[in-house]
Formats: sequence, C-alpha cells, structure tokens
Amino acid sequence: MDTSSPSAFVNGALLRRYIGQKVRTVIQVIGSDTGSVVGKSTDDLQIVVRGPSTTPPLTTYLEVIGIAESDNSIRAETWTNFGNTFDPQNYNELCKLASGEFKHLFI
Repeated sequence: MDTSSPSAFVNGALLRRYIGQKVRTVIQVIGSDTGSVVGKSTDDLQIVVRGPSTTPPLTTYLEVIGIAESDNSIRAETWTNFGNTFDPQNYNELCKLASGEFKHLFI
C-alpha cells in the first residue's frame, strides 16, 4: 500500500474539513455529464465530482479519490465502480470512525 499520499475517508458532512486535501468517498450516482458526476453521499448529501472522464458505463455506486475543492465537490484523480449493490450505512459509519476516536488507525 502506498502511504506517501494518504486520503481521508469522508462522507458529505466531513468533506468540508478536508478542503484542499486528498479524500476518498463513495457516492450513489444520480447523474453524469461530460467530465462530472453528481451523486449522493453515504449520509445523503449531494456531491459533485469533476475530473477526467469516467469509463462508461457507471455503476450505481462509485468510489472517488481526489482533492476536496469545496464542501460539496471533489476533483477526482481516481474513479472506481463499486457495483450496483453497496451498503452506504456501513461506509458512513467507517467515515465516522476514521475521523473520530479511531483516527489513529487510519492513514
């Protein structure tokens, strides 16, 4: 695992803490256009992801790693299809743990 450029696990609410920093999140795709995807975070907030074109077709869930540009947008470096079935509640709890008392366990 490359630990030289770690990314914080974030949901929609946590994104604002990491503006200008590398983050990773999972969104439920709502729509897409050339160079951007609109999605719902695991805590039901809207996030806009911009970056190089994704490889169609997108699945329902998408992991994004990139730089948080604002409290609701990410400039993507990497997009990964996570399939059509995913438990957003578990990921949301992971985000809370990774930014809370167990932060030291996450890079």
